[in-house]
Amino acid sequence: MEQYEETQQQVVELSQALVAKGFLMGTGGNISVRIPGQAAALAITPSNFDYTQMTAGDVCVLDGDLRLLAGARKPSIESGMHAAVYALRPDARVVVHTHQVTASAVALLGRPIPALFDEQVRFLGRSVELVAYAPSGTGWLKSRLAARLKNHCNAYILQNHGALVLADTPERALHNVELLEKCAAAFLLAYYTGERLTRIPAPIREIIFAKLRKDQKSEEL
Repeated sequence: MEQYEETQQQVVELSQALVAKGFLMGTGGNISVRIPGQAAALAITPSNFDYTQMTAGDVCVLDGDLRLLAGARKPSIESGMHAAVYALRPDARVVVHTHQVTASAVALLGRPIPALFDEQVRFLGRSVELVAYAPSGTGWLKSRLAARLKNHCNAYILQNHGALVLADTPERALHNVELLEKCAAAFLLAYYTGERLTRIPAPIREIIFAKLRKDQKSEEL
């Protein structure tokens, strides 16, 4: 339907930009964008479909109960997880789930990424928290993620799975995915030296995080 076409196209363009940068491979991962003016409706990538071949008409549009509003294909198995983000985080307009390599390596350690850099705290949050393992596409995973979303961060590590990134625009989503990969790489390199990791001092971290929260509140519907 024409009313959703602009948002569907945003999903296509973001997906293909992530492919070009190596953050999406094959048919892994999924991307969604909230439908403007609607608190619950979202446009999301179809299940098991090549991103490089995807067009706006292939992107599925769902309401808050995951009923299909537009698109002829089967929506991503992780649609429930994306819907949970939009229900609990009114500041989020874009959700990206990737199997990006370095962040996925961190997902095998079972550890969060602490506050290592100012830029990380400014755009991703106090830390990149770990969401304990649950099978893909299950209510179990949705519930475990939902419990973490209350920390108001914009990036999460899904144990033995991958990463989840939130943003207010597709451009910021791409930036946040890239920033997460940088932080994951630095964390792994430092971690495997066996030396103690230094972190941003807590008072400074909170000042920087307050700027992120201010941005988020201005984006809430």
